Amino acid sequence: MLIVGLTGSIGMGKSTVAGMLRRRGIAVFDADAEVHRLYAGEAVPQIEAAFPGTTADGQVDRAKLAAVLARDTSRFRALEEIVHPLVADAERRFLDEAHDRGDWIAVLEIPLLLEVGRDLHVDVVVVVSAPAHHQRARVLERPGMTDERLEALLARQLSDEEKRRRADFVVDTGAPLADTEAEVDAIVASLKSIPAQAYERHWR
Repeated sequence: MLIVGLTGSIGMGKSTVAGMLRRRGIAVFDADAEVHRLYAGEAVPQIEAAFPGTTADGQVDRAKLAAVLARDTSRFRALEEIVHPLVADAERRFLDEAHDRGDWIAVLEIPLLLEVGRDLHVDVVVVVSAPAHHQRARVLERPGMTDERLEALLARQLSDEEKRRRADFVVDTGAPLADTEAEVDAIVASLKSIPAQAYERHWR
């Protein structure tokens, strides 16, 4: 089973491309969605212990946690040490289920795939990209987003240029949607000829 890492900077259109893959019958694990689930479940006690006062009613108050991290960005490491192992466990369950179904491919959608070295655990890296003005416009439409918060988020991510350089395939979401769909079809066709090694090496 081929494992694909789908990534890209904030606002580049990862969710759009993930949706296209799902419509083509490909299973996609959404790391961000899993974090949201953990913030309302098993991660809550650990986060409260590490970041007192950032949880309420059995779930993480994302605004309070974001405020703590904004004041001291070095605390991101402590949060990652709590969340990343839990996400990795969920990823393993997802891949095992896909393998047991006989799927030929499974996709891990991970925003910080390259930043945290997770590209070493997949067969192929697909980077979603768009012109900077598209990215900024998309992100600033999000509730509560500001230029300052966007810059802080971008500071934690590799540049789009570096991600494109390290990609096996790049999907451009700045183009018309039909063009992006065609790019996805071409990539899926190409993936069928790539040897699958990561699952046996890193996930079994």
